[in-house]
Amino acid sequence: MSFSGEAVFRAVEAPLFWLGGLTAAWLSLCTVYRLLSGFRVWVLGNGRLLSPAKLGKWAVVTGATDGIGKAYAEELARKGFAIVLISRSQEKLDDVSKAIASKCGVETKTIQADFSAVDIYSKIEEGLTGLEIGVLVNNVGMSYPYPEFFLSVPNVDTFIDTLVNINITSVCQMTRLVLPQMVERKKGAILNISSASGMYPVPLLTVYSASKAFVDYFSQGLQAEYKSKGIIIQSVLPFFVATKLSKIRRATLDKPSPERYVASQLNTVGLQTQTNGYLPHAIMGWVTTALLPAKILNSYLMGMGLSQRARYLKKQKQG
Repeated sequence: MSFSGEAVFRAVEAPLFWLGGLTAAWLSLCTVYRLLSGFRVWVLGNGRLLSPAKLGKWAVVTGATDGIGKAYAEELARKGFAIVLISRSQEKLDDVSKAIASKCGVETKTIQADFSAVDIYSKIEEGLTGLEIGVLVNNVGMSYPYPEFFLSVPNVDTFIDTLVNINITSVCQMTRLVLPQMVERKKGAILNISSASGMYPVPLLTVYSASKAFVDYFSQGLQAEYKSKGIIIQSVLPFFVATKLSKIRRATLDKPSPERYVASQLNTVGLQTQTNGYLPHAIMGWVTTALLPAKILNSYLMGMGLSQRARYLKKQKQG
């Protein structure tokens, strides 16, 4: 019996040795490839791609008067793009437009539009007529006022319509307006600002999370459709950035300022179809999707949401 076992071991020893060697070599190659890819994206970057000469004169930014949108407008202006600012408040649009024109010496144009409505796109189309648009940043978005159970969201009917119009309809409609001329010229970039909340379900922010998952899938599908036509369509999935929307006032390493985040993210254009945009966020994305079991992540997010909800309701009760 022992002789038979020894014979079997000898028979499989060589194949197992080679299998182990090939596996180790494959893992080593994958590791080296990932390291080189990471170096290419996060150290070298691709910032030179984003220029009016290569893509087109104008950059269009929605939700452009605050936070990430304003940072995109300013950074693209520094790269030489003329800027179309689209947002709800004409007063804020005028202030940002004047500041960019003064600081960067580029042309600016404003279009006042409330993306919670659906009858605004003919006006926007008219405002964009005749412009050579090289970059579109679909940034406008809204979230919950505080984490809440779906049926308990204040004015849930209106909330659903408003959030879907701002987070989903705006991305589809703005892309519809801008993409045809990019295809005709065979160049252009569309950056759709999703969220890390779209990478997995986030309880108590369910509609927001689902809307951002839509933006991510929409972007990836369109990139597959239009890559051969010379168009870059990128899904951008940031974690927390220090903005009014996130209610984070102080920037840290993992919660950067909008300016720091945008400068990093623009270097990934043309290198990643789907990006977290910022190295610490990319590491967080890898940990939460590749290392943490989905049940543990879901339980953690539920607990965090309940804690934030309790704090908010307590403050409201205290007046």
